[in-house]
This record gives sequence, structure tokens and C-alpha cells, in this order.
Amino acid sequence: MHLSIVAVGRLRQGPERTLYEHYANRIRWPLAVLEVEERRPLPTERQIAREGELLRAACPRGARIIALDGSGRALTSDALAKRLGAWRDESVGEVALVIGGADGLDRSIVAAADLVLSFGAVTWPHLLMRALVAEQIYRAQQILAGHPYHRS
Repeated sequence: MHLSIVAVGRLRQGPERTLYEHYANRIRWPLAVLEVEERRPLPTERQIAREGELLRAACPRGARIIALDGSGRALTSDALAKRLGAWRDESVGEVALVIGGADGLDRSIVAAADLVLSFGAVTWPHLLMRALVAEQIYRAQQILAGHPYHRS
């Protein structure tokens, strides 16, 4: 199973990238980051819609979509690991974890997602979400392997 983090914005050098790389380098599943960016200044609703178009186009064809959105389900790490493990065992080829921009994720992506996942009621910076997602993928990997990391 190949995983992609499909996200708005460019993750440049800095603490967010360092933290992302800390976890991404430990993940055994193939993992890619696909970044999209709309550089034109647009009204907020049009910006969100345009980012949605770019995100949908960047998702690998046929991928199971996990939309990261505050309206989603707040799964435990164990439950997320079970979902990823089930998809792995079903020979799902591609999973895309989609992160919107600073103004949120386009509703069309949320509506079409196989799973809408929330990382809680608070708002996280969209660039930091990559590191949080990478950590949870790593944690899921360790849970599925029976490693005690997930209990620390």
C-alpha cells in the first residue's frame, strides 16, 4: 500500500519540516508528499474551491481518500491503525490523506472521502498537520507490528 499526504502549501525548511521528516523517515510504507498551491489572490470561498480542484487532481487515481477535517470522526490511534491495516489486507494500492489550506478543506472532498478524520476540536496549522499525520501513520505502523511505541 502506497500512502500520499496531499496538501495545500509548500513545506519549507523549518521546525514543521524537521518534525515531519523525523516521523516520515521511520515509516516503512512508501510515502509521498504531494503539494499544491494556488498563487493567485482569490476571495476565500473561491480559494477553498480552487484548492479543492488542485487537491483532487493531485490524489493518485483510485486512492482511498482520508480527508483531514474538523467535522470528521476523532478516531483513536488504534482505530486508525485498524482501518489502515484493513485496507492493507484488502490490497488497497493507494491511500491519500488530504490536508486543506489555511481556510479549510473544500466540502466536495469531505463529501467524497472514504474517511473524514478529525484531530480534535482545536484548529491545527495546516503545515503542522503534515507532521501530525506522519506521526499517526508511524504510530499505526507500530501498532500493527505489535510494537510498544504506541503506548508511550
